[in-house]
Amino acid sequence: MKYFSGFCFKNESELFDTFTCKSDFCVVGFSYGAQKAFEHTLTCKERIDKLQLISPAFFQDTNDKFKKLQMLSFRKNSELYSQEFLSNITQLDMKKYFQKGYLEELKELLHYEWKQEDLQKIVQKGIQIEVYLGQKDKIINALHVKDFFSEYATVYYIKNVGHILR
Repeated sequence: MKYFSGFCFKNESELFDTFTCKSDFCVVGFSYGAQKAFEHTLTCKERIDKLQLISPAFFQDTNDKFKKLQMLSFRKNSELYSQEFLSNITQLDMKKYFQKGYLEELKELLHYEWKQEDLQKIVQKGIQIEVYLGQKDKIINALHVKDFFSEYATVYYIKNVGHILR
C-alpha cells in the first residue's frame, strides 16, 4: 500500500487500519493526503487496483472569504491554528501523529479542485475508488463530498464519527 498523510500529520495510517487495503496495488490518502493520492493515481504508470480516499479535503464548496480567513489565521499563528485544527478533528491525543504544516500546503489543500472527469479517467483505468466519510466531520461538508463522489466511487458514510472516522 502507498499511503499519503493528511495536513499536519505523519505516520497516522494506523488510525485507519480497519478501513485500508494492505495490497501493494492500493493507494490510500487521508484528508490532504487524499488529494495527493488522487493525483498520484492519475499519473502513475504502475498497476493500481484500488484508490481509497479517507475524509478527502474538499473545499470547492466554500467561498474565497473562508479560504482567505484560513490562510490569514495560519499566517498569524500557525501553532494556534494547528491546535484548533486538531481539536476539530478529535478529542483524542494526536501529538504522536502531529507534524508542523506549512502555508503552501494549506493553500494547496484549500484551493484544490476535484474534477469529475479525472474521477472518470481513474475508473476507466479499471481502478476501484472508495471514499470514507464521517457524518460528524467538522472539517469538510461530508454530504457535499458524498454527493460529489457517489457517481464514480463506493462511498462509505459512517454515522457518529468525525474526520478521522472515530
